[in-house]
Amino acid sequence: MNKDLREKILFLKKVVMRELKHLLYSDKKIFDNVITIEKIKTLTTDEVFAEQVEAFGSRFGRLQDTLGQKLLPAWLKVLGEQPTSFIDNLNKAEKLGILPSVEEWMRLRELRNQMVHEYIDDDKIFFNALKLAHASVPLIKKVMNALVHDLEKRGYVS
Repeated sequence: MNKDLREKILFLKKVVMRELKHLLYSDKKIFDNVITIEKIKTLTTDEVFAEQVEAFGSRFGRLQDTLGQKLLPAWLKVLGEQPTSFIDNLNKAEKLGILPSVEEWMRLRELRNQMVHEYIDDDKIFFNALKLAHASVPLIKKVMNALVHDLEKRGYVS
């Protein structure tokens, strides 16, 4: 067992667990109440809501990035695979049953971009992206759990 890789994976497990906890907190803060397009239009005047939405978008993107760009390549190394391009890594993860769909994961990356850039100009695009991101939180959690569970099964984390 490669000691450096094991330490990296242990660190990444802590990071993704913390990031998921924070994402779930932000998700709850925003979506415990029904979100409407009218509520989205208050982002320019409701600083508390704007901050909550910003935290959710940031945490959504951060966890997705950590999983796809850090933990997934480390997991592939554990399997004896050489990580390559982002899309190739996703394809391997899909073939190995960790990722349900490459297309769906790429859609999540697009949502992240819409939440970061589009809401300034178009409330409706942002509203739809926010609702889809909320609906996708279970998918991100599922992928994270699948990666961590597989690493636990292989003895890399406990």
